Amino acid sequence: MEKRPTVIRPEKVAAVKDLADRIARSQMALITDYRGLTVAQLADLRRQLQGANAEVRVAKNTLARLAVKGTDQEALTPALEGPTAFVFAYGDPVQMAKTLSDTIRVQRLHMRIKNALLGKQLLAPAEITRLAELPSKEVLQATLVGTLNAPLAAMVGVLNGALQQLVGTLEARGEQLGGEAA
Repeated sequence: MEKRPTVIRPEKVAAVKDLADRIARSQMALITDYRGLTVAQLADLRRQLQGANAEVRVAKNTLARLAVKGTDQEALTPALEGPTAFVFAYGDPVQMAKTLSDTIRVQRLHMRIKNALLGKQLLAPAEITRLAELPSKEVLQATLVGTLNAPLAAMVGVLNGALQQLVGTLEARGEQLGGEAA
């Protein structure tokens, strides 16, 4: 008996291509188990993540395996078991991780994060949690500016103090000389 070749329908080919494109475009692709979530909870999660320039896509594991096969994202394959939802971060991955973590905690969702792909690096759930705990990009930039500014501000203070001492000394000497002249 001869085995027939597997034929993939055109709509499935389009779904695989769309998923591969989303994975390639994203800064971070996170895989989670969405088992137990209601449609309303999933819709609310989508709304929350939209503000972080991220989106949630439920995907069939077979199609997801085809989407990552032969690419740099093939490291995601072991996590493609059970009900799978992708969370794609198109902007700041830290912001997406924070939003997802906060939403899961506040709404008490029973979502299990399997792993994520940040660039070409595979992240474990613990690493994603640490990523969510990082300060935002703006806070880190402000801290850096403050750190760079501190030595300059200290130097200005020292120079200003030295100038004030010099002016004070000159004024005192001027009063001495002015007092003797009178």
